[in-house]
Amino acid sequence: MRTAIIDIGTNTINLLIADIREDKTYNIILETAYPAKLGKGGIINLTIVPEAIERGITALKIHLDTIEKYSADKVVCIATSAMRDATNRSEFIGRAKQELNIDVKVVDGNTEAGLIYDGVKQVTPIGKQPVLILDIGGGSNEFIIANSSGVMWKHSFNLGVARLLEMFSPSDPITKEDIKRVETHIRTELHPLFTALRQYSIDTLIGASGSFDTTAAMIAAIHHPHFDITQATSYHIPLFYFKELYHKLVKSTYKERFNMNKMAIHRVDTIVIAVIFINFILRELSIEELWQCSFALKEGSIYQIINNQL
Repeated sequence: MRTAIIDIGTNTINLLIADIREDKTYNIILETAYPAKLGKGGIINLTIVPEAIERGITALKIHLDTIEKYSADKVVCIATSAMRDATNRSEFIGRAKQELNIDVKVVDGNTEAGLIYDGVKQVTPIGKQPVLILDIGGGSNEFIIANSSGVMWKHSFNLGVARLLEMFSPSDPITKEDIKRVETHIRTELHPLFTALRQYSIDTLIGASGSFDTTAAMIAAIHHPHFDITQATSYHIPLFYFKELYHKLVKSTYKERFNMNKMAIHRVDTIVIAVIFINFILRELSIEELWQCSFALKEGSIYQIINNQL
């Protein structure tokens, strides 16, 4: 069965098309994304502004055209942080149904975190030792403590990079004072995570999709120039390599980042906030191992469909 997953995020609206086989395995046919930036201009006020709604509907139309070309049998559309927080989400959902015949399923943070775990565990070795999984989104960031037996703890925090960017409006390039303000806010909001981690010994962070994909691609381009990271589903990032990129990004201007090798254009404005967040977690939790994983919510959705959970 050819299945299409549309993931309506705060920054991007992603599409994955996969063939699900009778033996409950699947093959990814296509992945693509459209930078709709649903949260831009309204995320702090818990709304999706008219311009963002139009960008979102346009993204859905483009993805539907692709889905039609690939003759998908089933379409599942999942919306996360920006949509679940927006007081006017019914306007977008209604237009998606009326104009495009798409049923948008808005999921809560815990459900989103579960989907992310079901994506990550397929391609990243997770054993008995608990690991910390982090998905950095535009509106929210999901943390999952898990091992091979399953999820031990999960939580969604409204600390996504688009949200933080609009909240703090940092200078270009960002200043030390800006970084301190962002980190102070992060530390306060992550209190439930610090409390949960008192029960578990964690030394490994697995970064799922999004900002981690861009970070890994930029690092690989420097240190493993013959390695095609687009063919990999996970990538080990030495902490020294991450620190090197972190210092480069926090000193950079928007224009400089725009021209950096392997920089995803739709992340030029948010990548600095993302690496500040990652660096904070690495430092505060004394993380020893960092991995990037390209599987997350979309692949977890396919997993749950196969197992009749979605």
